[in-house]
Amino acid sequence: MPVLPSLNSIRVGTAILYEGEPYQVMTANFVRMQQRKPVMQTKLRNLINGKVLEYSFKAGERVEEADMERRQANYLYTDERAAYFMDNKDFEQIEIDIDSLGNKVDYLKEGITVDIMYFNGNPITVGLPPKIDFKVTTAPPGVKGDTAGNVTKLITLETGLTVNAPLFINEGDMIRVNTETGEYVERV
Repeated sequence: MPVLPSLNSIRVGTAILYEGEPYQVMTANFVRMQQRKPVMQTKLRNLINGKVLEYSFKAGERVEEADMERRQANYLYTDERAAYFMDNKDFEQIEIDIDSLGNKVDYLKEGITVDIMYFNGNPITVGLPPKIDFKVTTAPPGVKGDTAGNVTKLITLETGLTVNAPLFINEGDMIRVNTETGEYVERV
């Protein structure tokens, strides 16, 4: 396993090993206080079970990069216990436990291409595209005269995901959603 050379190598999005499990760095903040050694304050997400923890890495602490493999696959369907994907190279079906995907399940729609992340040869989670287009299935009508400021309404998308969107969005519209923040981006 490659060892990261310094604290500055711990960056957002990096996959590292912490206590033998793969974690993805969500935030990284280099802090140097007077009379103390510098530390890298991080927020880490466990790539196997989705749990988040905060940890401060100290100078000289050994940090290993997780040996992750990415393969592209198409999403097929989800049942009550797992999500199923088809590998784009060998056309094998891949099964990933729903619990390890967390809220990423809400962004999966049939045919979408994702990156399956493997750790020690086992599929553990998916990497979503930064933005995905969805069809609006339900949208309450915008109230006339309710336009002062940045007014939004709660709409439901084809996967069951609910997001806040501007008043002009109607049922049947196609919209683009940011998968990292869960926010409306634009009408397509």
